[in-house]
Amino acid sequence: MEKVLQFLKDAGTYYLATVEGDQPRVRPFGTANVFEGKLYIQTGKSKNVSKQIHANPKVEVSAFKDGVWIRIAGELVEDDRREARASMLDAYPNLRAMYSEDDGNTEVLYFKNAEATFYSFTGAPETVKF
Repeated sequence: MEKVLQFLKDAGTYYLATVEGDQPRVRPFGTANVFEGKLYIQTGKSKNVSKQIHANPKVEVSAFKDGVWIRIAGELVEDDRREARASMLDAYPNLRAMYSEDDGNTEVLYFKNAEATFYSFTGAPETVKF
């Protein structure tokens, strides 16, 4: 999982796909953090992406850097503990201008039943399950 985290951090931006009814929705994200051995992302509870994840927790992520790309498929599970929110905000202190552990809006979610696959044009795919 550390390789997955490092790739997402090095890429800087990844794209998270959700579903709203029968319509796919994709948007850029930039947060990735490991807390208690799980890969987390962060969003705001007031955002449509949060509502979409709660309606259907199955998501996919994609990112590209230096001729390699990753696809992560899995389910997102909300972790409503203050410690989990604080860990993410400590990892991304610039978010504190918009979010707080105690604002009632900050939401962190971890991947469950996830499979990440690294691809390139020159090598065989490599899969990591977590």
